[in-house]
Amino acid sequence: MGCSNCSSNSAGKVTKNGVKGCQSHGSCASGGCNRLNVFDWLSNMDMPSMDAFDVVEVRFKNGRKDFYRNYLGLEIITGDAVILEGTSGYHLGYVSMQGELVRLQMNKHKVPDNNQIKNIQRLATTADIEKYEQTVARNLPTMYRTREIIRELNIKMKLSDVEFQADNTKATFYYSADERVDFRELIKVLASEFKIRVEMKQISLRQEASRLGGIGVCGRELCCSTWLTDFKSVSTAAARYQNLSLNPSKLSGQCGRLKCCLNYELETYMEALEYIPNVSKPLNTQKGKAILQKTDIFRRMMWFGYQGETTWHPISVDRVKEIMELNQAGEAPDTLQEDKVEIKSLKNTPVLESMANKMNNRKGNNEGTKKKSRSKSRNRKKKKPNSPNTNHPPKS
Repeated sequence: MGCSNCSSNSAGKVTKNGVKGCQSHGSCASGGCNRLNVFDWLSNMDMPSMDAFDVVEVRFKNGRKDFYRNYLGLEIITGDAVILEGTSGYHLGYVSMQGELVRLQMNKHKVPDNNQIKNIQRLATTADIEKYEQTVARNLPTMYRTREIIRELNIKMKLSDVEFQADNTKATFYYSADERVDFRELIKVLASEFKIRVEMKQISLRQEASRLGGIGVCGRELCCSTWLTDFKSVSTAAARYQNLSLNPSKLSGQCGRLKCCLNYELETYMEALEYIPNVSKPLNTQKGKAILQKTDIFRRMMWFGYQGETTWHPISVDRVKEIMELNQAGEAPDTLQEDKVEIKSLKNTPVLESMANKMNNRKGNNEGTKKKSRSKSRNRKKKKPNSPNTNHPPKS
């Protein structure tokens, strides 16, 4: 299941095994083989007491997907190449999902099940696939030539991708621009040079990064090109809540916008911040004013430093709240640390005296028993066993 436009074999050369691409049989994760792909676990199961859903999900270049109706009732298997109805002409795509999961996907993307869904005309033949590969081979040269034309016309836009239709009569040009672009002259030049119908489609910088793909600073593939489909707005407040340095070079992704992963743990940080006090002014102590330097949200520790000092003092959140309450009442503790409780001398209390006497008595008894045992052991050593006197005979 090799592909001619695989990033691991961008030239589309045929290997010695006669297969194009990386020969991973559809499990490639580095290029366009398996981008934003899903696995249909329910493809071989029939839903009870329910008719089969006649809409299937079809995958195109760079993970683009759309929904088409199988109105002819064709026997389609996931992965089959099908010829699809287009606005003018036809297009070729690969079935990526079918069955009830397609209904769930349509509800997720808010696609209504009505007559606006286009139809599947037939299954693709070998001739259709060969013609489609010829049109795919035109994508890269056409994109390079179009970029030259854009520079000649001095149009402020960035062309990111070109996708030809399977019948080789239409091409879609994907571009991004910061301002409104007048590309009427560009369409005329492209139509006359390539002899095709031209469609210009503007995409955002995040969508451009998802189509091109790449490796992030984390060492993994970009989320937008592997599984992320809904792009939510990311603000610098997400970095502030997570105590990240506001460095644009570190917070920006390959698209030039703030990284989407800044929103992944934001809710957890927001929940943890509910128990962290908002210190808007220095804390007043007898030693001086302490300024907040750092906050460890999950350990619930806050570091403060006195004015004119370089050392930081870790203080618990409960202690910070206590000092803030004292400051509001017009009081100031001695230091940031918790006040040490002075232990008073309790030697003269009768309870302690009785306990001390008992301990002394036990100690004396133990010493007496130890002395007795020692004396007994010494006496045992002094005594010797009676032995018969062999020098003198016994008296008669």
